Amino acid sequence: MNAYQQALLAHYAHQWGIQPTALATQRPSAHPVPATFQVLEFAPTPARTMWTYATCGMSLPNMPQQLELHLFSSQQSPELVDLLTAVAHYHQTAHALGVDHTVNFGVPWLPDSACSCGLVSLPYLDGPSLEQMPYQAQQVQCLWLIPITPTERDFKVAHGVEALEELFEQTGIDYVNPTRPSVV
Repeated sequence: MNAYQQALLAHYAHQWGIQPTALATQRPSAHPVPATFQVLEFAPTPARTMWTYATCGMSLPNMPQQLELHLFSSQQSPELVDLLTAVAHYHQTAHALGVDHTVNFGVPWLPDSACSCGLVSLPYLDGPSLEQMPYQAQQVQCLWLIPITPTERDFKVAHGVEALEELFEQTGIDYVNPTRPSVV
């Protein structure tokens, strides 16, 4: 783990109050990323009753904006390591991601889920203390990857992210429920 990743791990651990387990994809040839890339798995705690999976080394050093993503799950899921690795590969090789971008996972985020896309969002559940991590002369953005349905993605494209977020608030969306219905 390089110095950047050590700083990021410390940032996450301070924010979420627990040390993670560092994991790597079991399918490295499917979506190649640098060997140092990891996904950090944070177990639930009494204060935070969900699993958290966070990228560690998603942005390459030469990228103008440093970005890392995390997502939440009601269950421990090794598949989320592969999913975040695929998203990191896309970010590094195809299209740099940022706030309000969407990404097509190509598969459900968890078994039996209709959510096969993701919305890159500000980390509303954690706030600015997680979102901004100073590192050397840069600000690393730590953003939330919210699993969404293709219909929700299409609604966001047609009506804007604020309209989709309003629907999330109105319906009281359960972000960690893989079988939640679409809000659209």
